[in-house]
Amino acid sequence: LVVRAGDPWITPAEAAGFRTTPGYDEVGAWLRKLAKASPLVTVETFSKSEEGRALLMVRASKAAGAARPVVLVQAGIHSGEIDGKDAGLMLLRDIALRGKDDLLDKVDLVFVPVLNVDGHERASPWNFLHVRGPEDKGTEGNARNINLNRDYSKLDTPEVRAMVGLLQRLDPVLYIDCHVSGGFDMQYDVTYTYAGWGKYARHRATASWLEQRFGPAAKAALTKAGHEPIVYPSPIDTRAPEKGIRYAPEGPRYSTGYGDFIGVPTVLVENHMLKPYRQRVLGTYVLLEAALKLAGQDADRIAAAKAADRAERPAQLLTRWKPSPTPIGWVDQFKGVAFEMYRSPATGRMEQRWTGRPITFRMPIIGQDPVESVTLPKAWLVPSAYREVIEKLRLHGIRTETLEAARTLPVDTVRLHEMKLARQHDGRIPLEARFEHERTEATIPAGTVHVVSDQPLGLLAAALLEPESQDSFLAWGLFPEVLSAPAGTEDFVIAPILDALLAANAPLRAEFERKLAADPGFAGDPEARTAWLSERLPQRDAFAGVYPVKREL
Repeated sequence: LVVRAGDPWITPAEAAGFRTTPGYDEVGAWLRKLAKASPLVTVETFSKSEEGRALLMVRASKAAGAARPVVLVQAGIHSGEIDGKDAGLMLLRDIALRGKDDLLDKVDLVFVPVLNVDGHERASPWNFLHVRGPEDKGTEGNARNINLNRDYSKLDTPEVRAMVGLLQRLDPVLYIDCHVSGGFDMQYDVTYTYAGWGKYARHRATASWLEQRFGPAAKAALTKAGHEPIVYPSPIDTRAPEKGIRYAPEGPRYSTGYGDFIGVPTVLVENHMLKPYRQRVLGTYVLLEAALKLAGQDADRIAAAKAADRAERPAQLLTRWKPSPTPIGWVDQFKGVAFEMYRSPATGRMEQRWTGRPITFRMPIIGQDPVESVTLPKAWLVPSAYREVIEKLRLHGIRTETLEAARTLPVDTVRLHEMKLARQHDGRIPLEARFEHERTEATIPAGTVHVVSDQPLGLLAAALLEPESQDSFLAWGLFPEVLSAPAGTEDFVIAPILDALLAANAPLRAEFERKLAADPGFAGDPEARTAWLSERLPQRDAFAGVYPVKREL
């Protein structure tokens, strides 16, 4: 697959013996040169990055302008995991100029060489220390240090907003996201996976196609080319690989999870970090070529699977799970690598040192058991004041309508208790809480945005709007108002009101007395006593501890 030195169409990585990878400007110049040389290739800008760099996409097609199935390949969402970029350049060259144009007989290829372009241009040998080559690598986060592969649900970055827009525009038959793994040493060099490792996918028809058709085709092509492929083994404990690998559901924050929620077959490529860069790039080339062939053969079959998934109207959303107590399966001859332990002077503890000696062992597969599911409501009601949330729903392509007149509806109001802020990550400070649901009838004002669950993206809407969802806008901290303290008043005003509440409500009085007896700290804290009783007044603060989105029942 590698052309000889001096070839006029050698890629920059090939010319460097895969020791280095080209900068973004060099990539753009090489692609524009290829587009001038071949009528099959066009280059365009589909958006701009946080720092204003152009996001490039390349389309390789035999039928420019025609509506054809598309395979969308994305590289460099983590810009230090850049194998897909250099593999894609080689494959595009061979399609355009070296006789592999038959790959375009039934499908188009759309290739995004680098999604995280700002991180890509911050290349350094100190980035991605665990990844073996190229010499200088980009960063994981973008210009604001936001991990783009955690942003598909919350859409905080222009790069992922652009990619979600591209997914809507192209509606690909296959979406491939190229990465490099972390984890432990092993003999496998090219690994791949899908949302929930297939088993726990939210949509079964597209998941079945990935498991039954894509996986075997990719494995056969890679094995024939001399690689060691396997479904990506996500380790339970990198220090003890024998504890097993994890299969688990995914939320829509990830490319694979998002593809599952919108009904697009999506593949995560995870090349092994310790394999030479040249080997990883060539493995990615083989996988992408096999994917194009298969997508062309199965375009109608994939379209039917997508349609079946989008016709589904799930009644529930799984929101929490826990590891199964016993393995759900085994890899009988897992091809691992031996390691030894040594005491590190720096860390003061025993650390791993991989020996390179191949071993095989029986690897358990650890699945997940459901812990919590929520039943989807008829619709969600988003107040008009929450413009950022409404805009994000529309960017996702979720169908919404604005109420032109007030409506009185049966609703579920969600109150938050034991609220706490989690550790900041990916540009947000997530919120955790315990939820209490109250069924009432409420008058919903005109201008409220009505989001029905009975739509193709109803499950995605649920993942974004159900408070229990780990990828909800609430969980990501888009409703900071819920943390506000209720409006206060003078002690001499509230005390007799609370005295009257206790006098008139015997069950509440009994509950209060039990709490006083059980908790001396509470009993001796006038502010805590006042807050506890104030929360139980019939007219409470409309913001403090109240999720603004109501659920229509």
